[in-house]
Amino acid sequence: MHNIATPLKTVRRVKFASDAEQIVEVIKDYQGGGIILGLPLNMDGSEGPRVQSVRAFARNLAPYVKLPICFWDERLSTIAVERTLLEADATRKRRAEVIDKMAAGFILQGALDRLTQIKMTMR
Repeated sequence: MHNIATPLKTVRRVKFASDAEQIVEVIKDYQGGGIILGLPLNMDGSEGPRVQSVRAFARNLAPYVKLPICFWDERLSTIAVERTLLEADATRKRRAEVIDKMAAGFILQGALDRLTQIKMTMR
């Protein structure tokens, strides 16, 4: 069995309470089993202020969702998606509209593929 990531909704961060509420709704609507958060590591693999912000967001979100929250290296995800959109001859406007959603799908697909590999090696 192979899982395919499907971008559902982009939650534009505004205020933590409303962000968490939107995430909880998506989890309920789609019966989510866990959360993958992109970890914006520096290109050398080190952690900067943006990583600390994502980790703090996860800590704050945990009591609301009661699901496992995992992190996935998001380096190069936007570049890979941008390249795909350029190859598809997407306009600049269209790229701007879909880049975040597609990058999230790219990140999730990487995590799902890795989980599948782990399950296969455990058999």
